[in-house]
Amino acid sequence: MHPQFQVGDIVQAAYKSGEYIGEIVEITPKKAAVKVLAVVKHPAQGDLHRPMEVEGVMFHQRRALAYGEIVLMHPSTMMPYRGEVPEYRVSLEQALQAEIDMLRKMESWARRSLEELEKLKAEY
Repeated sequence: MHPQFQVGDIVQAAYKSGEYIGEIVEITPKKAAVKVLAVVKHPAQGDLHRPMEVEGVMFHQRRALAYGEIVLMHPSTMMPYRGEVPEYRVSLEQALQAEIDMLRKMESWARRSLEELEKLKAEY
């Protein structure tokens, strides 16, 4: 375990495809048990091993970790968190909206890119 972390430390850590702020409640030789306090990034949807695919894959719906949920996290995914910890519900709503906004922007970009590529295809 990294010596810079101690029980009671507030950390920002990645877990699967989400990112959270939490409190270390226990330290083992290889991992730390972290109690979730806020959401930084909502988990991605779909098959993480085949991103951007929807056909022929197991498309997973992924929920954010719950407030107070304790999960084992590897120290390499953690960094000290400085600042005020946001209220869980507010952080969840912001992270969810950011994920939705990013996907909508990507959708708009893809639609416009396809339009331009179709024009080029006609020219070529």
